[in-house]
Amino acid sequence: MSSETLAARRDRAFGAGAPLFYNTPLHIVRGEGVELFDVDGRRYVDMYNNVPCVGHANPHVVEAMARQQGTLNVHSRYLHEGIVAFAERLAALHGPQIESVIFSCSGTEANEVALRMARLATGKSGIVCTNATYHGNSAAIGKLTRIGDISNAKGDVRAIPFPEKLRPLVPGASEADLAEAYLARLRGAIRGLEEDGTGFAGLIVCSIFANEGLPDVPHGFMARAAEIVHAAGGLVIADEVQAGYCRTGRWWGYDVLGFTPDIVVTGKPMGNGLPLAATAASRKLVEGFRATTRYFNTFASSPLQAAVGMAVVDVIEREGLAANVATVGAFLKSALAERKGRFVSIADVRGHGLFIGVEIVKTDAARTPDADRAVEIINRLKDKGFLTSNAGAYRNVVKIRPPLVFAKSHAEEFLVAFDATMVELDG
Repeated sequence: MSSETLAARRDRAFGAGAPLFYNTPLHIVRGEGVELFDVDGRRYVDMYNNVPCVGHANPHVVEAMARQQGTLNVHSRYLHEGIVAFAERLAALHGPQIESVIFSCSGTEANEVALRMARLATGKSGIVCTNATYHGNSAAIGKLTRIGDISNAKGDVRAIPFPEKLRPLVPGASEADLAEAYLARLRGAIRGLEEDGTGFAGLIVCSIFANEGLPDVPHGFMARAAEIVHAAGGLVIADEVQAGYCRTGRWWGYDVLGFTPDIVVTGKPMGNGLPLAATAASRKLVEGFRATTRYFNTFASSPLQAAVGMAVVDVIEREGLAANVATVGAFLKSALAERKGRFVSIADVRGHGLFIGVEIVKTDAARTPDADRAVEIINRLKDKGFLTSNAGAYRNVVKIRPPLVFAKSHAEEFLVAFDATMVELDG
């Protein structure tokens, strides 16, 4: 069946408008490690998907999944040692402030639990986020998504400008003064929530501001932001769906940005493709939430989730993937940074570990974000066998986020294709 025929069937089955990547969509039929193969057998190096974090079709995860599904899988209202052990292991990957876990099936669900937990614990409803973030698709969580102009943030949500150095809130300011300028916006958002009677419950951020474009954050911003939140009686929620599970070369993105959250949300990578997410916090916070909501999720806290979740952590630890991410990520980021002076479209190269963003701009004096050029780059890279995407506040950042098993040889192969693409476009 041709890709065109399949796409037409998809539109009828899903309803036209369901998103697809690339100008000419891919028909992928198989994956192994960091490689994907289309219906014609063509190989692509996956440099985007963080869901299969320990590699597509990882044999240890597949075996654990099949074994457990062939033995038992039920909902959470029975005792099962596996899911208890997995919750204990997950909590132990954090600091002492994280003791208990609520499992769910998606980052959206886990973030909803986090917001409800913060609101119940504080008795207030106001949430602060950044103006270019994304935390999920539901009606409640969607209120936080890419608010843009902060005057659009009303009711129980307030947005602040995301902290960055490339296009700073105060041009020419020192790093310390710039951090203070962003912190002043946080204080103002909290004050506004208190003054209008909504009250302040918490701050939610992706720990590395992934959807904002992986900005270089002024030093000390997040640690001081956490202090301000706590002083105001609120809680800090770290959305680690993209930042966590060694994506940065450390277990958690909050370790890289230097702050301690009260609530941690994880998702996609936890199950390497099996729906699995979690909201983790102190026992007091979790039990307060449970006592009030009687929260239950039919497919969460299952033996299957436990077996697969354990297998993923096993692979990360046994294969030393945190060290691999740090080493290969540093090599790739450094190599791409060298291209910044070679190709006029590249304004910046940023990121942590195996999560790198290449900022693409026009050649005007203002270095205007160029989303169209970024889209052209990712489509040409796809044609050369490398899958990336575009992201960021202006959709102009080439987003590079391969599985954690991505090797230096894959990075070297990618750089050849990247150089060829940039020569085609920049000359």
